[in-house]
Amino acid sequence: MTNFERERFLAPHVVLDRTSLSRTTLWRLCKKGAFPEPVKVSPGRVAWAESAVTAWVAAKVQGAA
Repeated sequence: MTNFERERFLAPHVVLDRTSLSRTTLWRLCKKGAFPEPVKVSPGRVAWAESAVTAWVAAKVQGAA
């Protein structure tokens, strides 16, 4: 099984929970290119690739160390 086959999409509320960001901050960071862009998974619904969110969080933790 490849990493792509294990990839999951995270709904906005899950991303907010994992990152402790507010909804407004999440969208501002996306607009500035400072957070991974969401993927349109269906009309009116977006999600984030779990690996992209995990990598962003890891980079923030590394930067704080």
